[in-house]
Amino acid sequence: MELAYIPSPSRGVIHLGPIPLRGYAFCIIIGVFVAVWIGNRRWVARGGQAGTVADIAVWAVPFGLLGGRLYHVITDYELYFSEGRDWVDAFKIWEGGLGIWGAIALGAVGAWIGCRRRGIPLPAYADAIAPGIAVAQAIGRWGNWFNQELYGKPSDLPWALEITSSSDGRIPGTYQPTFLYESLWCVGVALLVIWADRRFKLGHGRAFALYVAAYCVGRFWIEYLRIDDAHHILGLRLNNWTALIVFVLAVVYIVMSAKKRPGREDVVEPGAAGGPAEDGARTDAAGETDEAEKTEAEKTEGVRSEAKDEAESAKKT
Repeated sequence: MELAYIPSPSRGVIHLGPIPLRGYAFCIIIGVFVAVWIGNRRWVARGGQAGTVADIAVWAVPFGLLGGRLYHVITDYELYFSEGRDWVDAFKIWEGGLGIWGAIALGAVGAWIGCRRRGIPLPAYADAIAPGIAVAQAIGRWGNWFNQELYGKPSDLPWALEITSSSDGRIPGTYQPTFLYESLWCVGVALLVIWADRRFKLGHGRAFALYVAAYCVGRFWIEYLRIDDAHHILGLRLNNWTALIVFVLAVVYIVMSAKKRPGREDVVEPGAAGGPAEDGARTDAAGETDEAEKTEAEKTEGVRSEAKDEAESAKKT
């Protein structure tokens, strides 16, 4: 008999009249807003303009949602296209099913489009938004709690997750709360990136690469605990292989980038108020003013010298 456990919500949707409020969607939306807020603060601290992160997010978020859904549907196609399944369910994103790998990949394409339109380097933007993405993932994982999905192996730990639903092959009982493990891990990743960025002045995409590498480490061991159906390759779940490959790529990028482009970008958004570009313009303007004052002083001194010479000549005469 379990003495303690984490209860699951009796339902994942609340209706306000005809309007359904779904816990999964609510967690995703809150995560996006928090990510933009954190990213905006970091962007402004780097010399960027307030509001730029949100403007680019208008491109990145829809692309990310599309990429996350595509990855899930492609890697778990049997849930939607096998016999007895309805392919229309592939469009029901509110019922859960977003692959972070696809979300980051296609979200980066959307961010690239937004950055290109603003004349901003994508790596600098990625560094600013990286901790926010990790926090958004931490919040978004609670959407799985609302849906009673993506839990781990049976467990009698005090923090085990109680599953009460018996639909879609679920067996009521207590299980490892992998959603909670990943949520806490993502919070740790966000704190790690913020600390490392302050300590080592990470730039040119290295803060983002650190986020990716750190997340992959956690995802690898958490994936081992999950018991939901998944494709296996050489005994490992598909997401284990993905985490391993992406981790290696992120580490390689950090090493190569540090050698080719050490340090951090001096300018992240040309022309931003209070940014390096404006500071440079102020310096140039101040220099021009000093030069003009110097020239005027030299002219005044010259006039005084000529007047003095004429006075001495008059005395001699």
